[in-house]
Parts: sequence; structure tokens; C-alpha cells
Amino acid sequence: MYFTGLIIGIATFLIIGLFHPLVIKGEYYFGVRIWWIFALMGVATIIASILTENILISTLLAVWGASSLWSIGELFEQRRRVERGWFPKREKNKK
Repeated sequence: MYFTGLIIGIATFLIIGLFHPLVIKGEYYFGVRIWWIFALMGVATIIASILTENILISTLLAVWGASSLWSIGELFEQRRRVERGWFPKREKNKK
């Protein structure tokens, strides 16, 4: 029996599930100025995917990279969701 497809499916689900709260918390604490971190991570993992021979690891790196790049758009969309009042806005400390 071959479990590669199942492992890729489950890991993809977990990777995408991890990025959802990363985007929400990232926008909450840092705003959209962290978009470049997602871009750097995405490009780095996609390049690593291309250079990796193991199909399982290569695929998971590609999923991680694509999720990172997709998160850039979601970060800016999250800002709009906060402006609409769908998510809480972080109040700046008043000192």
C-alpha cells in the first residue's frame, strides 16, 4: 500500500490550516507590513521544492510556498475584514 497521496493530503490540510491563524494574528499584531516575510518564505520554499528530489518533501515544500504567497493577498483582505468590523482591531497603547 502507498500512503504518499494520503500524507500529502493531510499535510496540505494542516499547512493551509496553520496559515489561517498566522494571517489573522499577523495582521492583528503587525498589520500588513509583514507581507514581505510571507513573500520571502514563499519564494524560498518554492526554490527548495524545485531542488528537492524526494517527491513527498518537494510537494509539501511547494504547498508551503504556495500557501505563503497566497497569504500575502489574505493579509490585505484581512485588513479589509477588520475595517468592516468582522474581526477585532488592535488598540494602540495610550501612554
